[in-house]
Amino acid sequence: MFSSQANQPTLDRRFSVAPMIDVTDKHFRYLCRLLSSHALLYTEMVTTGALLHADPARWLNHNAEEHPLALQLGGSDPEELARCAKLGESWGFDEINLNCGCPSDRVQSGRFGACLMAEPELVADCVKAMQDAASVPVTVKHRIGIDDQDEYADLTRFVDRVAAAGCRTFIVHARKAWLQGLSPKENREVPPLNYSRVYQLKKDFPELEIIINGGITTLDESKTHCEKVDGVMLGREIWNNPYFLAKVDRELFAANTPVLSREQVLKEYADYCARQIDLGVDLHHMSRHVLNLFHGQKGGKKFRRFISEHVPQNRRDKGLLMKALEFMAA
Repeated sequence: MFSSQANQPTLDRRFSVAPMIDVTDKHFRYLCRLLSSHALLYTEMVTTGALLHADPARWLNHNAEEHPLALQLGGSDPEELARCAKLGESWGFDEINLNCGCPSDRVQSGRFGACLMAEPELVADCVKAMQDAASVPVTVKHRIGIDDQDEYADLTRFVDRVAAAGCRTFIVHARKAWLQGLSPKENREVPPLNYSRVYQLKKDFPELEIIINGGITTLDESKTHCEKVDGVMLGREIWNNPYFLAKVDRELFAANTPVLSREQVLKEYADYCARQIDLGVDLHHMSRHVLNLFHGQKGGKKFRRFISEHVPQNRRDKGLLMKALEFMAA
């Protein structure tokens, strides 16, 4: 594995859970960690403005159990990104990631996200500033192209310039992004996947760590990709079926981590929710993350329905999640 600066601790990125807005908050990450000890977890994308001009604790507070944990930043001002990278390091994050892949209109209006792929020099300046400010690894997540700048030469030009600034790890969503005409959801589904382009990138830049993202739905697919690149990142599949993570440690990291049953995971998470409720956290913010825990299982829809119907009226009920399990079993 690689590090962005000398004598820097490295992270095992064979499997990671993608940053997802309104999903990968501290509670979802705690649930993920119950299922996998080794997967690298990411925050939601946090803008530099949110950290520098609002309450940084809202975004940076996390549970010690979540590590290894990366902070993803959205921004395009090198000085602001440097300040946020330093802030992230001071809060204990193990990696700082720059978002160059989100295609939403709101992100574009702030001149960050996928539109930055058109400005590799600026991205290089941002990465350099972030690395100078923090000693933890600085990585970049991006697409294989945007709009009409989607030739392989455009991709290699971007990677080559950013790598020259010191970035050693690139997380590549194997779809291009259309900045106009497609919604963020459509940009996750409509542009065709091109895994071979990411494989070629690894061949042409063997000294870099290349992580592949996009459309991966099984552990067998993950293993196949890991034969060609350095790791995989999954997002929506984990949200739709969190229990996917239960076998990741054994299958991809060759670890002897115990595989907890869904019921055991729910019990551990319910205990966590009880502690958080004592701290004033609304159960709704946490219960939504286990709605899909019994995905594909008998009674799973009953479990989901019970939580959806009862949490709004019982936002401080510490026993509600276990009541949902009892309802499902009955």
